[in-house]
Amino acid sequence: MSLETQNLTAIDGIAQGVDRHLADSIVGLVLDEIRGAATICDIGSGGGFPGLVLGRMCRNARVTLVESERAKAKWLVRAAADSPNVRVVHDRSEHLARRERESFDVVTARAVGALPVVLELAAPLTRVGGAAVLWRTVAEASQGQDDAHHLEAAQTLGFRHGATADVMPFHGATRCLDVWEKIDLCPDKFPRRPGMATKRPLG
Repeated sequence: MSLETQNLTAIDGIAQGVDRHLADSIVGLVLDEIRGAATICDIGSGGGFPGLVLGRMCRNARVTLVESERAKAKWLVRAAADSPNVRVVHDRSEHLARRERESFDVVTARAVGALPVVLELAAPLTRVGGAAVLWRTVAEASQGQDDAHHLEAAQTLGFRHGATADVMPFHGATRCLDVWEKIDLCPDKFPRRPGMATKRPLG
């Protein structure tokens, strides 16, 4: 079943979709944090990128795909049917964080939102000693590292910036894998209620 049939991506053409989504997801394997993770949580999984792809590539890891939209979550369940290490959670990440607080080695996010928003969603899910790995453009990554307000927000949530890997998943693509290390517990007031991270971002 094609991604186009399910309306999960706006990209036309299978070859272009493979380049821009599948290759973009697989490139996460360059990071030791992802290759060595026993538990991965992908927030806002949508059409399964990068979470479903990482679940298929990292068979020894338990991978959780979090998707709040019912149609997308149902599609993910079908797509992951032959991957016993992959679990689909149809819920908001804020709700999952209350149930499974700071229990994941790595939290991934691709095209979810601005840096303070994504870090706030990731922080209460990421264990101390783990990391959040964000798929970002070069401009986005540079802004996040240089913006004092963003760095202050990250510190509030228990993160510090680790490294940025410049990757080229396919010809002409520019992408950064932005690693934020979880060095301290996330304050109990996080996660805030669903939607607040976007409506009133930290910093």
